[in-house]
Amino acid sequence: MRLALLGCGTVGAEVVRLLHEQSTDLAARIGAPLEIAGIAVRRTGRDRGGLPIDPALFTTDALGLIKRDDVDVVVEVVGGIEPARGWLVEALRAGKSVVTANKALLAEDGGALHDAAVEGSGDLYYEASVAGAIPLLRPLRESLHGDRITRVTGIVNGTTNFILSAMHATGAGFAEALDEATELGYAEADPTADVEGFDAAAKAAILASLAFHTRVGAADVHREGITEVTAADVASAKAMGCTIKLLCIAARGADGRGQETVGVRVHPAMIPLTHPLASVGDAFNAVFVEAEAAGQLMFYGRGAGGAPTASAVLGDVVAVARNRLAGVRAASESAYADLPVRPMGEALTRYHISLDVADRPGVLESVAGVFARHDVSIATVRQGPAGGSAGGAGEAVLVIVTHVAPDAALAATVRELRGLDIVRSVASVLRVEGGL
Repeated sequence: MRLALLGCGTVGAEVVRLLHEQSTDLAARIGAPLEIAGIAVRRTGRDRGGLPIDPALFTTDALGLIKRDDVDVVVEVVGGIEPARGWLVEALRAGKSVVTANKALLAEDGGALHDAAVEGSGDLYYEASVAGAIPLLRPLRESLHGDRITRVTGIVNGTTNFILSAMHATGAGFAEALDEATELGYAEADPTADVEGFDAAAKAAILASLAFHTRVGAADVHREGITEVTAADVASAKAMGCTIKLLCIAARGADGRGQETVGVRVHPAMIPLTHPLASVGDAFNAVFVEAEAAGQLMFYGRGAGGAPTASAVLGDVVAVARNRLAGVRAASESAYADLPVRPMGEALTRYHISLDVADRPGVLESVAGVFARHDVSIATVRQGPAGGSAGGAGEAVLVIVTHVAPDAALAATVRELRGLDIVRSVASVLRVEGGL
């Protein structure tokens, strides 16, 4: 079986290394040896750190490599939308099997890849696109196909999980924790995709598409990052017996009109320390799946890094290579349900709201009236004097946790609170998940 490898960075180099080190075992598992037909890179003359590969295999002509008749499987670890989309569509239409780790492309235009796979009768596998080495996508797309998945909740970005875990453990602020993540190599020089939730949103779209048999794109995912999470938020969560995590949440259920819909969102949230995801620390990932017959399932492990991601890539390579030798292809995309995506405003959630208010009679009554006008029920209220350098005489803090309500009603409540004369500021707003 001849492979075309597109990209030879951190992940691509690990793919090459594992292909070399495990060549005998891989050949036995597949029934034929795996050989690299070529490796497409930007610069052929770059030092590859002693990579066990013939330099003559490197090329800058990715499309030419893909079109070669002796290529059976195309492995893409370049990332980004273009030119990767054009390359993979070309490969799939030509009947070649494709293994990709490109979450951004799958979330942006996975439909085009699936359509091309059907047109060319090739396989499209992408286990490495979500949660690194954790075997997650194949269980969703194969093992649980006899069940009805109702909800997927996960920590799918290692960088943000490291930052929030550090803030919880040490009391550090966001900037300080981000600096530590950068020094240790967990955060990129430009961490925007991670800390603003773009990476997690792409993965959420892929998970929702597989779980609910519906094409869900990145644009369908409500996205919020963690840059506004403060040390005070983390301390407040601790006081409630909670921790803060950046969660991807995909849920299937009836909307207010009884129509079956899918909701997908990514945002920071407080979860109780008793929740299985609360103990997921450092840069690890975990995904909690709820299904009607199987019940609750949890998948946990390293969600990023060259070696873990390469492990997932090679698992897919073995699968597609065996299919090609047998003259069969995997089941095509399952998007038969074609469920509408409900807006974030209809999502049922709870809010934790911290208010800096005037310390005088009637304040609590006025605040409670705002919640009542929006039909939002208050679960708990904590009141105390204002703290910190900004606090002073005549000021107090109200910390309110609501019962479950539509997100639109909760957001409208916060907007009205901001306009009250007695509210000096809305210091913090965080959602609460996990059955606290």
